[in-house]
Amino acid sequence: MKNFILGVSCFMMIALIVALVFYEKQTDSTKQGFDPTMEEQLLQNIPQTPQIEKLRPINNERISYTLQKEQLNITFNQGKDWQTVPIDKELLFNGEYIGNEQQLIDGSYILTETRVAFLYSDGSNWENQTIHLLYSLDQGKTWENATVSEQYPTIRFRKVDFVTDTFGYVIISGDRTMSSELSDVFLTFDGGKSWKETTNSGVTRLIYDGGFINESIGFLSYGTINPEAPDLYVTEDGGNSWHSAVVNIPENYDRIFVSAEVPTIEGDHLAMLVNQGPNGDYLGGKVKGKFLSTDNGKTWEFSMEVNPDETEAE
Repeated sequence: MKNFILGVSCFMMIALIVALVFYEKQTDSTKQGFDPTMEEQLLQNIPQTPQIEKLRPINNERISYTLQKEQLNITFNQGKDWQTVPIDKELLFNGEYIGNEQQLIDGSYILTETRVAFLYSDGSNWENQTIHLLYSLDQGKTWENATVSEQYPTIRFRKVDFVTDTFGYVIISGDRTMSSELSDVFLTFDGGKSWKETTNSGVTRLIYDGGFINESIGFLSYGTINPEAPDLYVTEDGGNSWHSAVVNIPENYDRIFVSAEVPTIEGDHLAMLVNQGPNGDYLGGKVKGKFLSTDNGKTWEFSMEVNPDETEAE
């Protein structure tokens, strides 16, 4: 019995000591104005560091671009490093444009190892725009801004390309009303520093495509609204004169192959693909006709059908 009483006394002493220690801690906390719920609220109200949006290339190519953050940036190593292009994003889409501005307009830019270029227009008056080419020859470290045309109406079609390091072309159209518009070709022979306008073709149909294969021979393809046959013009003197080319369409392909694409050099002759236009439905609408020319593009003869991958179709 005596041992029991001694044990109970020890237990009570220990409990008393623990209670005193707890009381002192609570008293100290109260004195310091400590409130556990307040601590939680304070932690919740601490501003969080915003996550920085990582730039992502528009595609999986090694040389690519992004329009994230309303800014054009370019990369030459799949997005590991970026160069900011010194241009307002909105200028890249000036003119007649239908899209979401998430991708650059096809044909309006060049992205290669040795040349980067962006075609754009600006000006306070939509009927009096200045056409520029912003370009870099050192992967965006330095930039040049060349004037292609000091005065041009609101542009629709736009395309820039270089055939050699020094020779390049710009094709633009503007002032569209319904199914007619103005279209012009500008050439450079000094790598893009200066531009010269060629003789106008005189055609007012909406331009579909165009391009040069060398300093002398170039093509303009017309017809974008319900085309019924290729409407191709060719120059053999660097744009001083333009002439309608003859594209001989076999009877069984009449009104099937209707839109001529830009010809290319193939061996000792020229080759050209003619597609089915916006309303084609022959074999799913993807098959194209391949035509060949042996007289610098003045006349064209049918060669074969090709599939979307531009391989021979059976």
